[in-house]
This record gives sequence, C-alpha cells and structure tokens, in this order.
Amino acid sequence: MWTTNGDDSFFCENNMFAGRKIWSNAIKVNRQTYNLRLHCENVATLLSILVISTRFGGCFVPKPSKFLEVASHDLVRDIAISSQEGTSPGIFWLGGYNSDMFGGKANALSELCEEAGHAFTRFDYTAHGQSNGDFMQACISVWLADAISVFEEMCDGPQVLVGSSMGGWLAMLLNQHIKQKYPDRIKAMILIAPAIDMTRELVPNRFTQEQLSELDTVGHLAVPSAYSDEPYIYTLKLITDGEEHLLLNKSIKTDCPVHIIQGQQDPDVPAAHAQRLLQHILLDEATLTLVPDGDHRLSRPQDLELLKRITHSFVTR
Repeated sequence: MWTTNGDDSFFCENNMFAGRKIWSNAIKVNRQTYNLRLHCENVATLLSILVISTRFGGCFVPKPSKFLEVASHDLVRDIAISSQEGTSPGIFWLGGYNSDMFGGKANALSELCEEAGHAFTRFDYTAHGQSNGDFMQACISVWLADAISVFEEMCDGPQVLVGSSMGGWLAMLLNQHIKQKYPDRIKAMILIAPAIDMTRELVPNRFTQEQLSELDTVGHLAVPSAYSDEPYIYTLKLITDGEEHLLLNKSIKTDCPVHIIQGQQDPDVPAAHAQRLLQHILLDEATLTLVPDGDHRLSRPQDLELLKRITHSFVTR
C-alpha cells in the first residue's frame, strides 16, 4: 500500500519498501534520472505513476538534501547533494562516469555510515543524476570543481574519500587540492577500479581509427555501453582537458593511506592499470586488493561487503 505524506514524499507499506519514505522529485528509468515534481492527491494517481515507472524499468530516486550552486569554467550549475549527519571521520563518495549518487556501492556505504554513526556525503557531478548542466561542456576540470565545492561546503573534520572508476581519479585530484589548503582533512582514500588518467590511458584505446577521426572532426562521439541502453557520450573537450590532470607521469604523494580494490575480470580498467598506479605511490601506505572474479562494477553482495569492511577499518583507526 502507498500513501502520500504531504511533504512531497510517498510512504510505502509493501514488503519491498516497508516503512521507507520514497521521495517523489525524480524517477530513474534505464539508469537515466528524470526530475519530477509530483504532487499526488490520491493513491490512485500515485499507483498509475508507479505502474509506468515499473513498466519501463524505473524506480523512484531519493530526494537530495540540498542543491549547491557552483560557478566555474564559464558554467553555472546546481549540484545535487545527499548528506547524512554523523561523527568524523566521515565518508565522501565520488561516483563514476555517467553514474549517479544512488548506486549500489554508494548505498552500501550509506548503510554502513548509518549503522556506525558516521557522516556520509555524496553528490551528482554536473550533468549527472539530478544535477543540471550541459554534458557537452563538462570535463574533468568541471567535475573536480564540483567535488571541491561540495567538500568545502558539506564536510567537517577528517574524511575518507571513496572513489569508483573515474571517481577514483577525481578522489586523487581532490586529495591533492584539499591537502594544500586543509592539512590532515583526508584520513584515507579507497579507490575502486580507479580510472586514473582515463582520458589518455583508457578511453581512447577503446576507439577505432574511424571513431577517433569522428571525435576530432565532430567534437563528440556516441559509443554503445554495457552499462546503459543509451550510448555513452565522449567529447573532445573531455579528452583534451584530461591532459591537465595526468598523474601517472610522475610519482604520487598522497600523505594518507590508499587502498585499491580491483576486479581481475574488469574489461574497462584492467588490473594492470591498478598495479601501475600502485607503483607510483612510493612514499605512502598503499594496498591493492584483487578480486579474482570481480568485474568493473564490483557491486555483487560479496563485493559490497568487502568495500564496507575496508571502509570500516579506516573510519575506526
């Protein structure tokens, strides 16, 4: 049974969502988030929306805690943020390319923080999830600016950065920025299949010569993805901007422990790439955990338990 609560949320009493409040400002269909402002005055209206959502493989997306206006790189955008209050060290989540902040790994960390009483912050990059903005104008510099703005606005005390895929690269870049301004604010980093320098080392290697030519002439490229029914868009701006943030051309000093979790069956970020990153962290504690049958997402129950266990070890140090 579903009922409305008068605060733009729905309350569900069925087995799947028993006792949970479901916010109504967005709905996700095939990994694409659509912002909605639903004001259902009766259960019948709500049920019709629920049926449409289910029919197209959709689900309701939780409402962000707030939107933060960020202005940088000639772009002004509203960044969607979800935060949980708690003690420090907190957990700061950075998702992957074309992902949103309510994926399986982020939700697992949210549960961990709720159980342990630690603060948790997550957000959607520009033109991702519930954040607005022009995807064609976004790039590593823009998404790093998002991360810096959210961190400075939302985080108090030491934080453990947890980054997945592209988020692993952004976590490393965020750490470099934060440690210069706020020493001792980054307690540790956990990197899941980190796509360090992906715009040079990983993404272009997937393209044919014809696709590379199209990228140069048109300025963007649509590529089928195993993670979405819609193709992924890669822009020439993304590739060229990435050159400003390369890390694997020098030794990396993190000033905090780093734990890398890498699936050995990952077709997008090979295990050798994670091992190469490890070789560049020369002066700080660094650990690599290989998951022999793990893929890129590392979102199976056993993968999530591994992530939670490693994260818990850092927040309780």
